[in-house]
Amino acid sequence: MRIVCLDLEGVLVPEIWIEFSGRANIPELRRTTRDEPDYDVLMKYRLDILAKHRLGLPDIQEVIADMGPLPGARAFLDDLREAYQVVILSDTFYEFAHPLMRQLGWPTLFCHGLETAADGRVTNYRLRMADQKREAVKRFRELNFTVVAAGDSYNDTAMLGAAHGGILFCPPENVAREFPQFSVVRDYAALRVEIDRAFARVG
Repeated sequence: MRIVCLDLEGVLVPEIWIEFSGRANIPELRRTTRDEPDYDVLMKYRLDILAKHRLGLPDIQEVIADMGPLPGARAFLDDLREAYQVVILSDTFYEFAHPLMRQLGWPTLFCHGLETAADGRVTNYRLRMADQKREAVKRFRELNFTVVAAGDSYNDTAMLGAAHGGILFCPPENVAREFPQFSVVRDYAALRVEIDRAFARVG
């Protein structure tokens, strides 16, 4: 059996924090895992900025409600699921992802959770487990699945390395340069071709 593991942000939907940064006019929130490979450092940085500006979960959810998948993402995902099982492995949060999952046809999603105060302030975050993307791929392999994974950021590279085949989708140049072992594609048609090729190489 074959499973495709995909990152969410940057592969199927826009970067949520970048969208929120632009709409809230807070440039500091544009920082993502493309820039900071340490997720704990990044999230503490984000929570400090949200607290400073007195912004909570309802403010972020309002932005997400106006977002949609990247152009072509739903059709790509629907087509992919006809041939393979697909699991979304993301470092986003269920509280963010719900409206986007509806627009993508409710694919299976493994991600994290947020802790909020009664007034909506985001007070903390709860990781499902450390390095959950890589660990999920390892467990799929232990269940005798063949796994091909695609992502775009630093925090996807461990997942890609744990899979039978790893693909970078529209990565920033620094990530592509630092991880030359992964193939790079720039659109959904090329991603589908590379996924099929990766499975064919494994046999």
